[in-house]
Amino acid sequence: MEHYDAVVIGAGNAGLTAGAALAQGDAKVLVLERHNIPGGCATSFCRGRFEFEVALHQLSGVGTPEKPGPLRMTLDQLGVMDQLDFMPMSDLYHVIIPGKLDILLEPDRARATATLQRHFPAEADNIEAFIDLVYKVFGEVIGAFYFKDPEVHPDKYPLYFQYGLKPLQAVLDQHFRDPLLKTALTPYWTYMGLPPSRLSFIDMAAMLFAYIEFLPYHLKGGSQALSNALASRIVACGGKVRYSCPVEKILVENGRVAGVRTADGETIQTGQVVSNASKIATYIDMLEPDQVPEAVWGEMKRTSIGPSAFTLYLGLDQPPEALGISSSTNFILGHTDADAVYDQMKNLEIDHRDGMMMTCYTLIDPGFSPPGTSQVALITLKFGDAWLQVPPAQYAAEKYRLADAMLQKAEEVFPGLRDHIEEMEIATPITHMRYLDTPRGAIYGFEKHIKDSPVFLPNRAHIDGLFLAGGWAGPNGFQPTLEAGFKTGRAVLRRLGK
Repeated sequence: MEHYDAVVIGAGNAGLTAGAALAQGDAKVLVLERHNIPGGCATSFCRGRFEFEVALHQLSGVGTPEKPGPLRMTLDQLGVMDQLDFMPMSDLYHVIIPGKLDILLEPDRARATATLQRHFPAEADNIEAFIDLVYKVFGEVIGAFYFKDPEVHPDKYPLYFQYGLKPLQAVLDQHFRDPLLKTALTPYWTYMGLPPSRLSFIDMAAMLFAYIEFLPYHLKGGSQALSNALASRIVACGGKVRYSCPVEKILVENGRVAGVRTADGETIQTGQVVSNASKIATYIDMLEPDQVPEAVWGEMKRTSIGPSAFTLYLGLDQPPEALGISSSTNFILGHTDADAVYDQMKNLEIDHRDGMMMTCYTLIDPGFSPPGTSQVALITLKFGDAWLQVPPAQYAAEKYRLADAMLQKAEEVFPGLRDHIEEMEIATPITHMRYLDTPRGAIYGFEKHIKDSPVFLPNRAHIDGLFLAGGWAGPNGFQPTLEAGFKTGRAVLRRLGK
């Protein structure tokens, strides 16, 4: 029977950085992954002559060598930066409501502010004040929490205490009158899955700051290149990664972790387990009911599962400029009512009430698709519940029917797009549920309401030796989960005395 200092369940973002931190710290570590490749959402797949990026649209927190962001520093500490080729993106985003709104923002504070003021001159001063508030509030968040100030109080961090529990919508309404301006400032809410009325202002401030100050980046080779680099780093430092090896049970003896049992019946001894699986799978599927502390049930009862996605992966037979695509990140909306968009996410149908993002990877990196072609992803958020009600015999027909509706919406901005489709793959919430093994195919973990912030619901270890890392135990998205896994790995090293 094998024994390891630590076992990591799942080779998603957080699992890989946790595993790399542990292996680099001389811990004997084993990463067990149910899929046959590393990455979770951070993977790619091939159709015809195209290799499609699964999930990464804009990587935040990278920065430059001269002005490194937190993610760059994390990847540098893990020893993988020299294996990765990051390409800064020239656009922050392009937000479009056909016939009403058409604004392209750059990842630069002064230029983004000037563009917004040019489109909304009546609210020029308010735009300046809002951007200034974003920077000041997030500056306090960095000081209080990123640098772990032991003295966090209202006198020292007044803006954090003033805005820490406010929804984004309240701050928008405090500054602006024009609903088009509010929409132009907030399409990134779809990166977190909650509309401005439910999303914390602090969360949006963090995202805007990260993208404007440290630039959005594309990764040459896609997110699979990052996953491969991290997996290789684990092995190079003496760790092991096993694929097609799902964990069936976490073994607990006398209230603490004793090992894991794989689906093929192998028992592996360890005193430390890092689970990159969902919190639901970790506690309900991998533990016996009498081993789950009562506090865990209380925490999960107060949460709600976040959205999944409906995605079209398109390989087009023309270059971007021939198709009228001039910006890499496009938010195509039907109106300014984000709450209506959120409500529509619960339905199967795709219509004018849906919001959509379109990423053209070839515009950022001409080598990302074959010469003379384009690789494009169209994505709209959808909760998995409605898709679970579709009878299996009708699934394929529904998938193609709704893909057609999505293409119709995209062609309002990019006419004739469908005429140039060479390859198309459709991913529904059922697809995500199958490949990610997450409840209802959720891509962001639990919904991150203000009441579920780490202030009220910290990532606590309820069983001695069991750690949770990833979007189900904290903030979601690439940068947060990559950084969270690294911090978790370091925490386990401290417990091991390494």
